[in-house]
Amino acid sequence: MEKSRMNLPKGPDTLCFDKDEFMKEDFDVDHFVSDCRKRVQLEELRGDLELYYRLLKTAMVELINKDYADFVNLSTNLVGMDKALNQLSVPLGQLREEVLSLRSSVSEGIRAVDERMCKQEDIRKKKMCVLRLIQVIRSVEKIEKILNSQSSKETSVLEASSPLLTGQILERIATEFNQLQFHAVQSKGMPLLDKVRPRIAGITAMLQQSLEGLLLEGLQTSNVDIIRHCLRTYATIDKTRDAEALVGQVLVKPYVDEVIVEQIVESDPNGLQIMYDKLLEFVPHHCRLLREVTGGAISSEKGNSVPGYDFLVNSVWPEIVRGLEEKLPSLFNPGNPDAFHEKYTVSMDFVRAFEQQCGTQASVRRLRAHPAYHSFSNKWNLPVYFQIRFREIAGSLEAALTNGLEDAPAGSSFCLLASHRTWSSLQRCWSDEMFLPVLAHRLWRLTLQILARYSVFVSELLLRPISNESAKDTKKPLVTGGKDPSVTQGNSEDQASGPAETRPVASISSTQLIYVVADLDKLQEQLPELLETIKPKLEMIGFKNFSSISALEDSQTSLSACAPALSDRIIQDLSESCFGYLKSALEVPRLYRRTNKEVPTTASSYVDSALKPFRQLQSGHKDKLRQAVIRQWLEGALSESTHKYYETVSDVLNSVKKMEESLKRLKQARKTTPANPIGPGGGMSDDDKIRLQLALDVEYLGEQIQKMGLATKDIKSFPALAELVAATKDQATAEQP
Repeated sequence: MEKSRMNLPKGPDTLCFDKDEFMKEDFDVDHFVSDCRKRVQLEELRGDLELYYRLLKTAMVELINKDYADFVNLSTNLVGMDKALNQLSVPLGQLREEVLSLRSSVSEGIRAVDERMCKQEDIRKKKMCVLRLIQVIRSVEKIEKILNSQSSKETSVLEASSPLLTGQILERIATEFNQLQFHAVQSKGMPLLDKVRPRIAGITAMLQQSLEGLLLEGLQTSNVDIIRHCLRTYATIDKTRDAEALVGQVLVKPYVDEVIVEQIVESDPNGLQIMYDKLLEFVPHHCRLLREVTGGAISSEKGNSVPGYDFLVNSVWPEIVRGLEEKLPSLFNPGNPDAFHEKYTVSMDFVRAFEQQCGTQASVRRLRAHPAYHSFSNKWNLPVYFQIRFREIAGSLEAALTNGLEDAPAGSSFCLLASHRTWSSLQRCWSDEMFLPVLAHRLWRLTLQILARYSVFVSELLLRPISNESAKDTKKPLVTGGKDPSVTQGNSEDQASGPAETRPVASISSTQLIYVVADLDKLQEQLPELLETIKPKLEMIGFKNFSSISALEDSQTSLSACAPALSDRIIQDLSESCFGYLKSALEVPRLYRRTNKEVPTTASSYVDSALKPFRQLQSGHKDKLRQAVIRQWLEGALSESTHKYYETVSDVLNSVKKMEESLKRLKQARKTTPANPIGPGGGMSDDDKIRLQLALDVEYLGEQIQKMGLATKDIKSFPALAELVAATKDQATAEQP
């Protein structure tokens, strides 16, 4: 098909279809026509098809003419082919029958061989079972013979209690018993084994009884050779755990029950520590021989030690945990968090000291993987302890934030109680009296929660309006050096009688806003100190990648984001307070017009009153705020207030000028002297006195700004204001006779 496709005649380029479309296996007439109709009309498609059809007929004729001889010889070559095929069918049939017969013979031979092989395998298995049973019988008889040689001649060893066997005899019996156990397991299910099983049980009981007695004798007499032979025998019969359990039951349990007494522990403030010290003394005093024999001690000879034992992990530790859980249940009670923290800390120190006695890292790993170790760890209800601590810290912090504008206690580096409590809560999380290494992740999260809560608290303060009590009382400045009441709630009678929806929103004073900014700045300064406190705590749990800690930096950034809004509120309040006095410039014309007042020589008193909040900010809060912050606030507030003051002075001067021009026009109209255009005796006019007074006020304002350590050129609109009043002053002095 591929060859025919390649030999299809090529049509004209004007055809609306591709000739290879007809050779595709999935060719569909309907799809072909539908696709072509998108390009040409049906009449044109029909014409192209007829054209290509004629090309195909011409190509077919040319192909036949080209291979005409082959077409003619095709029929000639097939003559006599049926006879040849008939001649081949007979011998092929005979060959097929012979092959089938041979195949059947081979299959029968294979089946016969398989049957013989299966019988031989069955015989081999039965022979192995017989040999194992024979070995079991021989081992039982050999052990009984050894036991009979050591027991009384008159009584059977399995019917009477014989004296304890020696270490060497036990080793011989243990070696043979080990082989007996191996062959007995392999012969499981055999009838003969069931008959021998009582004899095996008797041997096992005698062997265990002798081993236990010999081990106890060795421990009581401190005989290293007996202990070594006994432990080696236990290891030979794969009963090391039985030896460790025996030591725990006989040697460790009485000591633990004697030391762990709840009344004694509770009667002494250091009773728990004393109890743990006594428990730690057990290992060097009572386990020295066992550790030397098993290679657990540093001084033991490793070449002559018995491997496979760990008495500290499998004998001593489980009994200690059992005694603590059964006889000292109050140890794990988290109801009193301070006592719980002390008990947990002392207990973990005991665990670390016990791990040091293990001697090797492998022994420590086995200890930490022991079920008793996990049971002891899980007994400490750390989540409940953390929840109690969390409620203490969160409750105290939330109470302080609720009354957050109260003063901080004396001696605190913060101004507000909320800030003081926030910092003390952060310190408490990582204090030695509260911190536990296993709770480091929870305490880290609580640290971030405390900072986030304080950030929300500061953001909520920005929503409160600034109280204007000081603005109403001119004798009481808006910004003072003392600490104002925390919240101004409005008229108490209105609150008591009116519904909750109509009560005034809690307000905040400018001084309290300043304290918030100072506390924010102080808190951000101390956060690196907190991180230095946290680092050693995190190193205790193996954490070292401190560069990856960015959450604390994010919290610090969140706190920093509140500072600009607070500064804007403070600048706005200072500006409004200042301009509240500066707008008194509107009263200057009233003081001099038609009053025959003398020529002014000093600035008006309202200038000092306007600068009073700034002076109090510098003197009253210089020990709480950075000088750069104070300077920023002063420049911002003075820029806003002088801009308004400039507009006010411009309006006054324009009003004076209009009044002056109006009087001149009136004079020309009436041909009379205006009312008091010149002072008595031909002195300065009232309008010039007004101009001079404003000039003196502005000059004095500039002098006081410079005394505060600020440059007047940095105060918005002040240079223009000074230039304006200087021009009017020159005009006033120039018009004098």
